[in-house]
Amino acid sequence: MAVLVTGGAGYIGSHTVAALQERGEEIVIVDNLQQGHKEALLGGKLYVGDLRDSDFLDTVFKENSIDAVIHFAANSLVGESMKLPGKYYHNNVYGTLCLLEKMNEYGVNKIVFSSTAATYGEPENVPIDEYDRTLPTNAYGETKLAMEKMMKWFDVAHGIKYISLRYFNAAGAHDSGKIGEDHNPETHLVPIVLEAALGKRPHISVFGDDYATEDGTCIRDYIHVSDLADAHVLAVQKLRGGSESSVYNLGNGHGFSVKQVIEIARNVTGREIPAVIEPRRAGDPAVLVASSDRARKELGWNPTRSALENIIQSAWNWHVSRPDGYGDK
Repeated sequence: MAVLVTGGAGYIGSHTVAALQERGEEIVIVDNLQQGHKEALLGGKLYVGDLRDSDFLDTVFKENSIDAVIHFAANSLVGESMKLPGKYYHNNVYGTLCLLEKMNEYGVNKIVFSSTAATYGEPENVPIDEYDRTLPTNAYGETKLAMEKMMKWFDVAHGIKYISLRYFNAAGAHDSGKIGEDHNPETHLVPIVLEAALGKRPHISVFGDDYATEDGTCIRDYIHVSDLADAHVLAVQKLRGGSESSVYNLGNGHGFSVKQVIEIARNVTGREIPAVIEPRRAGDPAVLVASSDRARKELGWNPTRSALENIIQSAWNWHVSRPDGYGDK
């Protein structure tokens, strides 16, 4: 039986495909390659197409014996979601509806969902746990929450069990050095800092240094992408064991400020990395840190690569070897 990975040629998706392959799983990948990269796939059987194409999905399900799905396929840029909410509802929410309906039609009743900390909005507590309120402050987070709620009702109506993994800042690159982070445009702090180290940016912008934190800059929770991939594999195993539907946070449990990330990147790279203080961005909370106690206890998840120095070193190795990424966009 195969695991279907939607969005499997993307950053976290491709690392999860690699983790599944290391465990001897049969893997089927669906990706429209809007953001994904064929070269990022270290294994699996790729179908290029869109989840909203019913005939395309029929082909995927008919040609493969699928027993579980890991669902990454979604648009994920917060700023863009505020300008083009219709795009996000159509791709993220309607795309997920199409997927769930096909799963029900073909008798596939297990799905692991790549969700986000954006479902929480402004945090009530630090660290955030799974029982905190969900009140997204952007259209991207709202669509992810809508996708979670849709899965809940497909469970009630059709018995499709889901595990939703809400995570914070994925970073780093695969141990092999073969796959890493290549987005266009790039919006994540670690690769942006490393682009500045490579001279591809004149400086790194620090948006606000007057927050109520020790050094005045925002604090975020960083997790190595391969540790995230492991959590998705463990979630599939838990569903195969008969688990009920559930939600888990994935994070380090402690955060690092923007200035700390830049300083560690300077140490790792040996480069100066100029930083310029700019005005705050609207909607940036001072601190976003996850409590992942539940994932550790119930999934048996044990992140082993997520020291920030290790994350940045692995990402740096990737960017030095591939300064233009995969070069396919």
